[in-house]
Formats: sequence, structure tokens, C-alpha cells
Amino acid sequence: MIPADWLPAPGPQLACAMAIVLLAGVVRGFAGFGFSALTVAGMSLFFSPAQVVPAVFVLEVVASLTLLRSVWGEIHWGWLRPLLVGNALAIPLGVWMLAVVPEGPLRALVSLVILSAAVLLLSGFKAPWSDTPRLRLGTGLVSGVFNGLAAIGGMAVAVMLFTTAISGAAARATLIALFFATDLYALAWAGANDLLDANLLRWVAWLFAPMLIGIAIGRRHFLRVDEAGFRRAVLRVLAVMAGLGLLRAGWR
Repeated sequence: MIPADWLPAPGPQLACAMAIVLLAGVVRGFAGFGFSALTVAGMSLFFSPAQVVPAVFVLEVVASLTLLRSVWGEIHWGWLRPLLVGNALAIPLGVWMLAVVPEGPLRALVSLVILSAAVLLLSGFKAPWSDTPRLRLGTGLVSGVFNGLAAIGGMAVAVMLFTTAISGAAARATLIALFFATDLYALAWAGANDLLDANLLRWVAWLFAPMLIGIAIGRRHFLRVDEAGFRRAVLRVLAVMAGLGLLRAGWR
């Protein structure tokens, strides 16, 4: 019998949270993104965001650490640097917009934009723009705004990366490195706002293993898929996640 004070939540709810994290880990290991969006969306059905989000930040950092070593040589630094700069500059703007504009319509709008872009790319649409430094910085700025608004800036980056000629492996590696930096930044802000407590450690302890198992499964599938298959799969993941975001916004 496990003592109640070792559990971050009642048993049935904790089991649901572990299943959600396992699934989110599979997506993260395969695509390089999606863990936060899926985990927060799923666990918010049972718990308040204040309980969930700090633990997700910690798990995201750990997830990136488990993957960074294997993808380090594939990171596209020409994309990563402007993405980091854009996020640093624009996240405060997104947070400010969230404070003055109703959250539901904003989340719905962001999800609709990403869903439309993913469907267009799946249909064979070829982007008319060129891969330039301005495009990369602009993507970072848009990503930062989306992160501040709804913590889904990584989805915006993924959409844009798949309109360029860089390989799927490079796009995945760049996303993993981006999340590592932005989640450390977010975790520091969470600590500054007293959101890190003893229950956070219990959440991380219980969700750590399911996340690692999911990541291992997802990574194994990534290693088995070809370039075209990977791109199609990631765009489908984006479309599903954006659709879930629309449903969540509508439900609220």
C-alpha cells in the first residue's frame, strides 16, 4: 500500500495522468515537440493549470536532455539562433496580449492558423517564400507571441520548418534544442513566482518513467521512418493537436 502523502493526486486520476504523459512522450520522441501541449490539454481535464504546468516544464527539460545528445550534430544553428532571439523578444508581448484579450478566442485563433497551415502542407501546398534570415527571425517572433499566448509556439515553428528545404532530422533536432532553452526560461519564471513546491517533486517522480518510456517508443519509430513519411506524420500530429486546441477553446 503506497502512503497517500507519496501521491500527488488520488490513484485513478494519477493513473490517467501517467497514461497521458506516456502518449505525449511518444509524440515528443518521434516529432521533437508536442509534449507540453498534449500533457497540459489532457491533465487540465482533471487538475488546475497551476498544478500541471510547472511539472510539465521540469519534464520537458528532462525530455530534451535525454534527446539532445543524440541530435546535437543535426541542430540547424542558422535557424535556432534567430528562433531563440525571437522568443526572448516576443514572449512578453504574448503574455501582455493574454492579459488584455480573452484567452478563449486567442487560443482558438492560434489553433485555427496552425490547423489550416498543416492541412495546406499535407495537400501539397508549396510555400512561395524563401528561407532567409528575416523569415527565421520572423518565425521566432511569431513563435514567442504564440508561446506567451497559449504555450504552443513550438507548433508554429514546426509548421514553418516544414515549408523549408531542411531535412526532417534537422527540423526535429532544432525543435528539441529550442524547447530545452525556452523551458528552462519558463521554469525560472515559475520559480520566481513561487510555483515550485513539494507536490511538484511528487508529480515529476511519478510521471518521469512513463515519459521516458514514451520517448523511447517515439524515438524508435522516428529511426524507422523515411523523410517523406516523417514529414507527413509530423503534419498530421500538428493538425490533430491544433484540432484539439480548437475543441478545448470551444469547450471553455
